[in-house]
Amino acid sequence: MIQLEKLIRKNIINLKPYSSARDEFNGDNATFLDANENPFGHLNRYPDPYQNLLKVKLSALKNIPKENIFIGNGSDEVIDLLFRIFCNPNKDKIIICPPTYGMYEVSANINDIAIIKIPLKSDFQLDINKIMSLNTDQEVIKMIFLCSPNNPSGNNLNEIEAVLKSFKGIVVVDEAYIDFSDANSFIDKLSNYPNLVVMQTFSKAWGLAAARVGIAYASKEIIAFLNKVKPPYNVSSLNQKAAIDAIDNRETYNQQKASILTQREWLKAELSAITCVKKIHPSDANFLLVEVCDANEIYQFLIHEKVVTRNRHSIIKNCIRITIGLEDENQKLIKTLKKY
Repeated sequence: MIQLEKLIRKNIINLKPYSSARDEFNGDNATFLDANENPFGHLNRYPDPYQNLLKVKLSALKNIPKENIFIGNGSDEVIDLLFRIFCNPNKDKIIICPPTYGMYEVSANINDIAIIKIPLKSDFQLDINKIMSLNTDQEVIKMIFLCSPNNPSGNNLNEIEAVLKSFKGIVVVDEAYIDFSDANSFIDKLSNYPNLVVMQTFSKAWGLAAARVGIAYASKEIIAFLNKVKPPYNVSSLNQKAAIDAIDNRETYNQQKASILTQREWLKAELSAITCVKKIHPSDANFLLVEVCDANEIYQFLIHEKVVTRNRHSIIKNCIRITIGLEDENQKLIKTLKKY
């Protein structure tokens, strides 16, 4: 049985968090003279520090108590806070499984945390034997990050629950692209695994990348520590409202997601007929990882034609990552590649 108190940094356990004016009073219909705010304007008041209305909406949407929800300034803030809570600098370690989302490594380096890399196999699935073979001592290896659907490969990871059953540290499942997948979210497994943290975001399927609203779902104990360590007003009122409005207008979300999935299949079919395309990897996300004859050259050719893709050659040989765009954008990509 995982004991969270053995995973959390001692200074975080003993931390006395900053108490904001809205921590002390957060009611309505009051005369607010407590936070040194300008009394004029429409954005003059500090936002709800715990994003309660947004959490109520998410609670109903995901069928999970609001006490199990944390809202971050993008998922990148969630990643950074998890390092601050669980990993002692220059002592603890984490596991990542490249190729994967680059911010796990960047955030580890910022926080001075050693990284153990266990690369995905040739089919972009977990090397479960190597993961299991490690001495996952919770005093040293504190976290493992699993991105599913994975970025940049686009596929679901198959053996996450096997990791959850054996890993002694925190298992972070990054589901930024889950809305585009047929797989079930690991939110449903939270009650079974007290060491599980599931990350999702409003940046992808919800179309709010500019708003920077990330989500962590976890046990009440982990959520309490995330709230303890975060800055007092980490998500603005504007961004909270953008996320709330998106949930309240789910028909738009459904229509846009359906369009992206339709265009993903169309783009796969069109790309497969182009000579310079060698392989299109299976995708459960809103992008395709495409192996081409010369990624560097094709990427530069597309840039010259003002079509911007992501060159992943340095990570996966001769691969570019193509985001599913609007119908006319996807058509422009295909037309341009046929000119190559």
